[in-house]
Amino acid sequence: MRGQSLAGKRLLITGAARGLGRAIAEAAAAEGAQLVLSDLLDKELTATAEALRSSGHSVETLLMDQGNPDAINSAMASLRGPLHGLINNAAVATDVGGALMEDYDLALWDRVMQVNVRGLWLTTRAALPLMEKAGGASVVNLASDTALWGAPKLMAYVASKGAVIAMTRAMARELGERQIRVNTIAPGLVRGQSTDYVPAERHRLYAEGRALKREQQPQDVCGSVLYLLSDWSEFVTGQLLPVNGGFLFN
Repeated sequence: MRGQSLAGKRLLITGAARGLGRAIAEAAAAEGAQLVLSDLLDKELTATAEALRSSGHSVETLLMDQGNPDAINSAMASLRGPLHGLINNAAVATDVGGALMEDYDLALWDRVMQVNVRGLWLTTRAALPLMEKAGGASVVNLASDTALWGAPKLMAYVASKGAVIAMTRAMARELGERQIRVNTIAPGLVRGQSTDYVPAERHRLYAEGRALKREQQPQDVCGSVLYLLSDWSEFVTGQLLPVNGGFLFN
């Protein structure tokens, strides 16, 4: 599928300033996509956009806090033209674990839910007119395999990603008649800035528990995302695709 499988498609990628979001942006650009990159990290977002533009890619930027409904509506209202794809990658994923459920911080719980669940819904809702303008589109939601096996001491994050999986199925039912497909990718523990806080021993044990016994990198997720954005998956919707090297089997 390498080459121009996304040529002519304009994609919005949230949380694209660094880590997995940036890796997806780079992979999509290499496949010919036109990019709209959003994040709340202004300097990092600018750096990522400039790096892609220097390689000849078409990139717009959108400064947006997915935890703020007004910021979502304002940012999305500034977009013009069709969107052929939306990658809901933005999430609170750093320093969200370590406490048992009875000790979990209420303010942190609320922040995780505001961004990871409510923000994903509001961003998708705001993008609907632009996706309909494209005559149809593909939404790819990023969940986590922690919601599939019940990772301990990570209650808010696990709950939020379980909600994303459930929301994907409801969205797919509601949006199918509008030719908008919605699917979920559930990565395993990915090496990156958002998981640097996770102890090295946890990364090692996770890798040893996989059928493919190595640490997962951001690039390991990109191919599955590109497939769901491309015409190769035009009859695939409402599905969950775990991408974790065989840590668990769906």
